[in-house]
Amino acid sequence: MKKASKIYTALIMIFLFAPIAILLVFSFNSSKSLSVFSGFSLDWYRELFKDAETLRAVSNTLLLALSAAAISTVMGTAAAVGINKLRSRFMRTAMDSVTNIPMINPDIITGISLMLMFVFVGKLFGAATSLNFVTMLIAHVTFCLPYVILQVLPKLQQMDKSLPEAAMDLGCTPLRAFLKVEIPEILPGVITGMIMAFTLSLDDFVISYFTAGNGFETLPIRIYNMTKKTVTPKMYALATIIFFVILALLILSNLVDTDSGKQGAKHTERSRGTKIAIYGIIAAITAICVFVFVRTGSDVRVLNVYNWGEYISDGSDDSLDTIDAFEEWYEAEYGQKVKVNYTTFASNEDMYAKLSSGAVSFDVIIPSDYMISRLKEEDMLLPLDYSNIPNYQYISDSFRGLYYDPNDEYTVPYTYGVVGIIYNANVVDEADATDWDLMWNEKYSGEILQFNNSRDGFGTAQYKLGISVNTADHAEWERALEELKAQRPLVKSYVMDEIYNMMESGEGAIAAYYAGDYFTMLDNQADGVDLRFYYPERTNYFVDAMCIPSCCQDKELAEIFINYMLSEEPAIANAEYIYYASPNSLVYDSEQYREDLGEYAMSVLYPEIEDFSVLYNEYAYRSLDSDLLSYITSLWETLKIS
Repeated sequence: MKKASKIYTALIMIFLFAPIAILLVFSFNSSKSLSVFSGFSLDWYRELFKDAETLRAVSNTLLLALSAAAISTVMGTAAAVGINKLRSRFMRTAMDSVTNIPMINPDIITGISLMLMFVFVGKLFGAATSLNFVTMLIAHVTFCLPYVILQVLPKLQQMDKSLPEAAMDLGCTPLRAFLKVEIPEILPGVITGMIMAFTLSLDDFVISYFTAGNGFETLPIRIYNMTKKTVTPKMYALATIIFFVILALLILSNLVDTDSGKQGAKHTERSRGTKIAIYGIIAAITAICVFVFVRTGSDVRVLNVYNWGEYISDGSDDSLDTIDAFEEWYEAEYGQKVKVNYTTFASNEDMYAKLSSGAVSFDVIIPSDYMISRLKEEDMLLPLDYSNIPNYQYISDSFRGLYYDPNDEYTVPYTYGVVGIIYNANVVDEADATDWDLMWNEKYSGEILQFNNSRDGFGTAQYKLGISVNTADHAEWERALEELKAQRPLVKSYVMDEIYNMMESGEGAIAAYYAGDYFTMLDNQADGVDLRFYYPERTNYFVDAMCIPSCCQDKELAEIFINYMLSEEPAIANAEYIYYASPNSLVYDSEQYREDLGEYAMSVLYPEIEDFSVLYNEYAYRSLDSDLLSYITSLWETLKIS
């Protein structure tokens, strides 16, 4: 029986810690592979400390976690003392219930409700933006507070209630009795609560995502946005460092609990520890106040940019740090400092939700064509003053007058692309790689990956059938549904960002995706995988463009930034970094750019198309009315349930 118990315990430990162990091992891998350990190396740790954006996200996360832990520890300890002094059984039960609600309530509900509250209060006081560092800090204190109370309250209940009374009988004031007698007794609970609040804040994504303001990106949000491409092994290195830091904190917490039972000679050391803890918390709160004052009171011109994750050259892989370069260029050109708050989104719909809520204010956004059309229809965009954007002259004529901005009033194209089919030539017969039929080929059942969103998923079937992807005819959408139902038994998985790891590792053999992302996969493909690419005859064309939303606070600066993005150095750096095609002649006419990309990449990214605008206007997605979108969603749910 004992042997079986030990085996069971060992299996549980393996189940819990095997993923972490694999992560630790592969943080020292000399290659990017997730399945083959190629040799010991510290390269990813070196890469991590060169990544300025990731280190900035780490510092933001630590600042937020330390701030939330310090404030929630002070408030939670005071609340626990108050609850402990309640004599009414009903009131104690009520307070216990209220304290437990934030812990039981789903994070997504807490996040949405806090965001709505901040927006309401912001509108009430006429604030241009409702979300910032302070609102995120309030949100973190909100969910950390109950955990501190939960750690401190039992220590208060275990303490001899006559101790503070005896201290006051001997001449102590209530405050002095609390600091000199009660705090040393409950200190282990206070420290444990603070450590727990710190780790909870450090880890949070959902609530942070809904309450994040301009330019303050935490590490969980950055990693989430990285999945647009792939999470690189330098994140494994960072996760390894964080794991050991948290492990050290847990060991410290356990040591504090162990020492708390020792009395007598240890009392003096505990008193000294009490003072250190109190002074540390006061210092942390003071630092927070100074930081917030400096952050909000600085006389610097501010620009808020909202873009897709992994969609700008950021200094990693020896690329140009576009944001830093703009700040330096602007100061040299205009003699004034500028601070760019650069924030990212994961989808057009995420961007629209945050923009339409009024929670934040942005000066430049980079949405896709169909979303631009929707924003324009809802008067959420400002017309551009092209006299402030002279570099617009380098945008090809093929990208002017497109359906989403027929009079070229609101947009400057940033990138464009075409959906093609990616396949593993070691699995797929070259003769079968024709048009959309490959994704319905029964020979490759269980090897096919399909889009995990209704518009793109239906698009593959509609292009195959020759149906317009913008049709309003319900019967044609139902035809496409039947085609997808026929494909369903062949599909290994419905994916979005997961496609990178699955195609790179060979877990999937066939998938539809964007040409630019194909080259990201090509750079990271594992041994034994030979990824190829082709365009079906009918397929999706898209354009992402820079716009200025109606909530913009500095339109002139926004136009200066857009003009800078069109200049040669940043335009080429961004095109090389994200691997999407550029409508900017300074990019595709550059000999250096062509040489860096290579002949094959140029032929894929810039296919010979006689008139791009004709194909684009025929095959690109357009904004559909809400009733039709709801109907499409219901059809998609039917497919996924079947």
